[in-house]
Amino acid sequence: MKYNDIDFNNKTILITGGAGFIGSNLAFYFQDNFPNSQVVIFDCFRSEETFSNGNLKSFGHYKNLIGFQGDIVYGNLNSIDDIAQLNTYHFDYIFHEAAISDTRVYDQAIIMQTNVNSFYTLLDMAKQMKSTLIYASSAATYGSQPSPQTVGIEGPENPYGFSKYAMDQIAYRYIDENPEMTIVGLKYFNVYGDREFFKDKTASTVIQFGHQILAGKTPRLFEGSDQIVRDFVYIKDVIQANIKACAAKKSGVYNVGTSKPRSFQDIADILQKELGTNYGTEYFPNPFTGYQMHTQADISTTAQYLDYHPEWELEEGIKDYIDAIKFSYQTEVV
Repeated sequence: MKYNDIDFNNKTILITGGAGFIGSNLAFYFQDNFPNSQVVIFDCFRSEETFSNGNLKSFGHYKNLIGFQGDIVYGNLNSIDDIAQLNTYHFDYIFHEAAISDTRVYDQAIIMQTNVNSFYTLLDMAKQMKSTLIYASSAATYGSQPSPQTVGIEGPENPYGFSKYAMDQIAYRYIDENPEMTIVGLKYFNVYGDREFFKDKTASTVIQFGHQILAGKTPRLFEGSDQIVRDFVYIKDVIQANIKACAAKKSGVYNVGTSKPRSFQDIADILQKELGTNYGTEYFPNPFTGYQMHTQADISTTAQYLDYHPEWELEEGIKDYIDAIKFSYQTEVV
């Protein structure tokens, strides 16, 4: 499906973090819809290294790219020599998806180095090459701000959220200083969909609950989960936002969600309906303090300047996703 009139054929496209969840979906979008585009993936790929919280340091996985026919460049955002490999190309579009995205990593130094320092390098690359730059911001910049979360009213409460907040401030300055450039930051809310399995423990509750049910287990939810709501956005709407951002009427930072928050209970119930089970729900106390109970993206400016209009309700998104949930369970879990 093509989301606007831009012809990406014969264009050179860089996707950092292209072996990850959103990056790999972008790569296949271009390959499927614009077969004459040149797509270059830059990714450090998965290793066995973990942070102090036990989570993996990198989620990029070769299996997300099986069938991909473009260029793959191994590299780390923190290495000037690795990034220098990209200078042999001239990019028309840069999609910057690579980052440390784990909200429970508290090593501020490595997060700021990886997420913020590298952003300056990519902005300079985009300026030199006259590239359109679309980058991943995050709803984590909002912290516990009340719903609806609105761009410009932020209060990050962890190092990851702050790093994305810092990136947004850098982008605003770059936009002011370089009005000829197109620079768009996309604040993703709770994204779910195909190719997220290798995010491991940080994958969405949709796939985690789905795999619990497929294992014959009752979904385990926090007590009061019918009152814990999030703005869950399907991967195909996230791709829509990225593509439409290339033709943005105005550079800036925009929310990407549905503006229709749904509960964790809704997810478990929809999954059981799609999988034909009736296990009920098991509840346990929420172990987290300061847990955010409600997110809802204000997407009014996203609609105005990007012409973004979410197309996937939670029921339809999970229905579309269910075969991939089953496949990942059959091939990776059992």
